[in-house]
Amino acid sequence: MKLATLCLAVALVGGTADASLAQSHGKDVVLRPQDVKWGPAPPSLPPGAEAAVLYGDPSKAGPFVIRLKLPKGYQIPAHSHPSMEAITVLSGQFHLGMGAKADRAQAQELPPGSFFTLQPSMHHYAWAAEESVVQINSTGPFDITYVNPADDPRKKGK
Repeated sequence: MKLATLCLAVALVGGTADASLAQSHGKDVVLRPQDVKWGPAPPSLPPGAEAAVLYGDPSKAGPFVIRLKLPKGYQIPAHSHPSMEAITVLSGQFHLGMGAKADRAQAQELPPGSFFTLQPSMHHYAWAAEESVVQINSTGPFDITYVNPADDPRKKGK
């Protein structure tokens, strides 16, 4: 496992982050696309996505910025977060729905350039009709609570 991947996984599930991630908080960061280090998304998300921490430490109090790269057909079941999220669709065909039960007919298609915010505890669900990249700005510590506990990938196989 690459060090960046390990640091990302640890940071997003509440462990200690690599010192370089934690040190970015409060300092200027400049990243070109080729500098973004992708790794597997944390185990709190369904398998198959990739993630990159751009700023901050999602496991600690304070602002952070992450990107998620979702493969075609990727789905995130209905869930909520304890902090407000500000999300920008960077590429692909991303769909977002509100509510405690995924209803594709009620969801919105959000093309690249779309922006939305989600207030704390707002139930929502999402999927990618094609490979998509979204950027999430929020405040840590990061957490995700699935409406249906059986949807939580951390509990599957236990």
